[in-house]
Amino acid sequence: MSYPPDPAAQEPGPVYPDPPYPGTPAPPYPGSAVPAPPYPGSAVPAPPYPGSAAPAPPYPGSAAPAPPYPGSAAPAPPYPGSAAPAPPYPGSAAPPPPYPETPAPPSYPGGAPQYPGAGAAPSYPAAPPAHPGVTPTYPSGPQPTATAPPYIPPQTPPAAPTPAAPPEAPAPDDLDYRHAGSRIHVAAHQRGADATAIGQLAVQVPGFLVSLAVVASFAVGILGTAMGWLVILAWLASGALVFHRPTELAFARHVMKLRAPLAEERARLEPVWREVTARAGIEAHTYELMVENSTDLNAVAAAGHVVGVTTYALNEIPSSNLAAVLAHELGHHTGGHAWTGLLGYWYSLPGRIAWAFMRGIARIAIRVASVFSLAATGMVYLFIGMFVIGGFVAAWYITVPLVAAPYLLAYVGRQGELRADRQAADLGFAPHLAQVLYHFQAQEDAVKAQASAQGRQLKEPGGLAKLLTTHPDNYTRLQALEPYLQLGR
Repeated sequence: MSYPPDPAAQEPGPVYPDPPYPGTPAPPYPGSAVPAPPYPGSAVPAPPYPGSAAPAPPYPGSAAPAPPYPGSAAPAPPYPGSAAPAPPYPGSAAPPPPYPETPAPPSYPGGAPQYPGAGAAPSYPAAPPAHPGVTPTYPSGPQPTATAPPYIPPQTPPAAPTPAAPPEAPAPDDLDYRHAGSRIHVAAHQRGADATAIGQLAVQVPGFLVSLAVVASFAVGILGTAMGWLVILAWLASGALVFHRPTELAFARHVMKLRAPLAEERARLEPVWREVTARAGIEAHTYELMVENSTDLNAVAAAGHVVGVTTYALNEIPSSNLAAVLAHELGHHTGGHAWTGLLGYWYSLPGRIAWAFMRGIARIAIRVASVFSLAATGMVYLFIGMFVIGGFVAAWYITVPLVAAPYLLAYVGRQGELRADRQAADLGFAPHLAQVLYHFQAQEDAVKAQASAQGRQLKEPGGLAKLLTTHPDNYTRLQALEPYLQLGR
């Protein structure tokens, strides 16, 4: 029985040939005009690569020669699409490809742009002129052939200079150098001891006796009689150091904080000092000039040969006023106030130390007794009172002067200041010394006015406190100068 033919079998379709057996040539690829490359192991060369004018290298394993490897003398196959042969691989003996600087670079697909420096350089617009503080910017790529303006680094505009403070005007030199430093007479005594100096020594006698007793008690009690007396004699002889200039200078430097004047200060100070000493008939080199760093208008007669002046007095007041201040201190030296005051202080120092020690013991005893009870505190006060009363009764000639000594010394000091003022007035410095005193009074009035503006009231010294001041008030000193001012001296 025959079946009707299958319609699907009658439709035309692509006929795929059976694959050839190994060793037989393969049919061509669909649409290819050339036979397909042989399979691996075939002796038939492979067709060229699509679009290539030269035959492609055979597949691996074919008998056709393979492209040369790096180091081979044969040229490498050209790059796809390139009409010129490709440059050899690195390490090849063939010449390397030209660098971009050569005019004939290799041709790339589509044409590569020229490298910088190859052929004619493109022209760029000229750089704008440089301005201070602005760095000119150039377009990327080669710089223009024209000479570019020099690079100016950014600069910070200089700050406006701060106007320097005008130098302080030196104090006016208004002194009448009538003697030009030449002495017209020689004083009978370069140094002496007036009534004030003698009074200072007399007031210090009780303190000296107490100090002698203290030194003798410790020296003999600790070192024995022989060595104790040697210590006592050495202490008595130590007063001569007041007139030993190196010791005086050491005392002035370390105790009174004075220093030697600088060259500029000495140039200002010495002419004034020579005029003062010339009027007084005193050798200028008899005394040593020193300076104290201070903003106060002041001077001091220290030890036996030292005259100190503050930097304020040296640099801020006129030469005539400075001469008046120096003449006042010279009056203390020629009157003996300086050396007698220092000598009395030195010999009364052991008694002062013993008195301070006893006061400390009494304060400690009172504090300890107050911890226990009020009755114990009362007993301590009773014991101290009995001791003081016993001292007044047993040695009134020592205890009474000791109690009165501070007030007597203050009175003698005030008299010494008035005597030194008269010494300066006798040398012709009364008006200038009065100006200094007016300056002191103006300072005091300014302090009082400031305190009053702030709602404060300065505490004025009481009666006993005024008796302990060593300097008279400014009005008292000005009143003492009135006779000299009326005479025009």
